Amino acid sequence: MPDPAPPREGRCPRCGKRFLYVSVARHKPYPFCSDRCRDVDLGNWLTGKYVIPGPPVVEETEDGAEESPPCPKR
Repeated sequence: MPDPAPPREGRCPRCGKRFLYVSVARHKPYPFCSDRCRDVDLGNWLTGKYVIPGPPVVEETEDGAEESPPCPKR
C-alpha cells in the first residue's frame, strides 16, 4: 500500500487561519478552513458586499425600456 500523502498547509482567505489538509477532494470547504468561512464568503457575494468592477449592466424591463441598476454602495 502506498504511503499516504503528507498533509499540506493552507491559509483561509476569509479569516486567515492556517489549516492542514491532505487533498482538495477530501477537504470540502477548500480553500476555506471551514464550512462557516465558506458560507460567510458566499453570503458576501450574494448580498453584493463583493463586487467585480466593470461597466454597469443594462437590463431590459417588461415594456422594452432599458434600465440600469443603482450603483452598489462601497
